[in-house]
Formats: sequence, structure tokens, C-alpha cells
Amino acid sequence: MNVTIVDYNSGNISSVINSFKEVEKDKIKIEVTSNLETIKISDKVVLPGQGSFKSCIDGLNSINGLVDTLNEFAIEHKKPLLGICVGLQMFADFGYEEVKTKGLGWISGKVSKIDNQDGKFKLPHIGWNEINIKKNSEIFKGIENNSHMYFVHSYEFVPEDKAVITATTDYSSNIVCAVERENVFGTQFHPEKSDKIGLKIIDNFIKI
Repeated sequence: MNVTIVDYNSGNISSVINSFKEVEKDKIKIEVTSNLETIKISDKVVLPGQGSFKSCIDGLNSINGLVDTLNEFAIEHKKPLLGICVGLQMFADFGYEEVKTKGLGWISGKVSKIDNQDGKFKLPHIGWNEINIKKNSEIFKGIENNSHMYFVHSYEFVPEDKAVITATTDYSSNIVCAVERENVFGTQFHPEKSDKIGLKIIDNFIKI
């Protein structure tokens, strides 16, 4: 099995790479690349994201043909794709970090700043927080509800269709922290930084 982690200069993705290598390391081939042909023939793709919504979208668009290749992989061919942090946020139609920026449009919705209630809640939201699993999802197989995951973000994804929400977390408000639409999965939290439970989520994705 080939799993490709998309490298588009979104920031340090070494923790993502290391976590995938740790899980099922003898059974899968991990590639970290922006090579379009490699992505096309992959069994699964991971779309990490670190930085602002705009910088990540700009990073994708800076590589000629990458967005089209990701659309072909996930939307046309329905192969499994996992977005992490801003990787999830880019599923949206638009993001409003820095300026209004067009997203991938895979799951209708927007990415807007977390309401910190006039400073009552610190931004960015950094650290461990409980997740509330809302529906069965293959990536949450064997994961107990109210498990703790690691977060680093100031913006949240607000999908139009609430049926895509698989988990939320309470921080200032009920924030969407995981979504699923057919073969497309996303987590706002960082499974690669969430200890053994996070590795279980990665393992679940690999086994889809």
C-alpha cells in the first residue's frame, strides 16, 4: 500500500511523517512529495496543513496541477484522503483568515475565527481537549468518546451540512473537530501529536 503525504511547503510536517512511519511501518510505503504522478497512483493521501488558510491555499496553487490532481484523486476517483488541521479547513468553500480566500470546495462551508468571547478564551486554542464523537466513523473505530486530542488553531471550519460532522470539541463554543464525507476525512486536531490515541486514528485511516 502506498500512502502519500502531500508536501507543498505548508510548514513542518515531520511529526506527520514520523507518526505514519510508526504505524503499520512494515506494511505500507510512505512517500512525502508534491509529484503529481506519485499522488495519482497512491492508495491514500494525507493533506497536512500548518500556517494560515491563505498561505496553505497559496502553497497548493503554487504547484502547477496539484489542486486538479487532488480533485481527481479524492472527488473523481473517490480514494481515501485525510486532511489534518488546515488540511481539513481547506475542504471549505472559503476561508476568512487574512483575506477571503477560496478553498477546495469539497465540503460546503466556511472557515472563520473562533469567537473568543471578548478575550475569555485564549487564541490560538492550544493544548489537549476532549472530543465529542457525534456519529460512527471509520477513523474513530476503537476510540472512546471524550478522548483527549491535541489542538493548535485560531480558526474553525463551519460546514453547511451538519451531517458531515463526526466530532466536536467544546472551546468557547461547539467547534467542529472532525468531518467525513464519503472518502474524505478531516481532523482539526493533530492525531500525529495526540499520543497513542492519535496513532490509532492514523492506523484506522490506513486500514480504510
